[in-house]
Amino acid sequence: MTDGDGGTRPIPADESEPVRRDPERTRERILDAATREFSEKGLGGARVDQIAARADANKRLLYHYFGDKEALFLAVLERAYHAVRAHEGELHLADLPPVEGMRRLCGYTFDYLSDHPEFISLLNSENLHKARHLKKSAVIRDMHGTLVDQIADLLRRGEAEGVFRPGVDPVQLYISIAGLAYFYLSNVHTLSTIFGRDFKRRDEKARRHDEVVAVILGYLRP
Repeated sequence: MTDGDGGTRPIPADESEPVRRDPERTRERILDAATREFSEKGLGGARVDQIAARADANKRLLYHYFGDKEALFLAVLERAYHAVRAHEGELHLADLPPVEGMRRLCGYTFDYLSDHPEFISLLNSENLHKARHLKKSAVIRDMHGTLVDQIADLLRRGEAEGVFRPGVDPVQLYISIAGLAYFYLSNVHTLSTIFGRDFKRRDEKARRHDEVVAVILGYLRP
């Protein structure tokens, strides 16, 4: 078990887990607090003491549910990815015409990242660590397999209807969609300074939203 500074220590015998009436709610409260702490300070700067305080939970409880800070960080990442994929499922892409489905996916991707800057911060932190936590995940690839299948289905139907060009790799396409949104939002402060425009403004974000959709649909046009 690691302490708040990343060191390793065993759990003392007297730090046994007390009986809780609502363990799932407590676990979610800890994950909420950890998400805020990790997104604000990164993995290296986050402290278990602060996470426990934010969650209004005993630090022993945090260790009981998650083991150590590294495992807690992975749990936060997995939950963040699961939220993205769960909302994508609500788009019902299989029920939409190919162009409308792709338009909705592009717009959703930009809007979700815009509304959840903590997700961008978590991704930045994990990339600094060369995805060493996600490599340990038993569920992360399964989450994304469904997304790839949905995009591949849109592409197949669009090609059959003559509205999409053939030979598009669904994984590469998703990277392009996410990249067009991610770069703008993760670099919004430097871009605003360089170009003298406040790209955090709602109207500027709306323009970027439309740009992402237009660029992807333009690329897919036969």
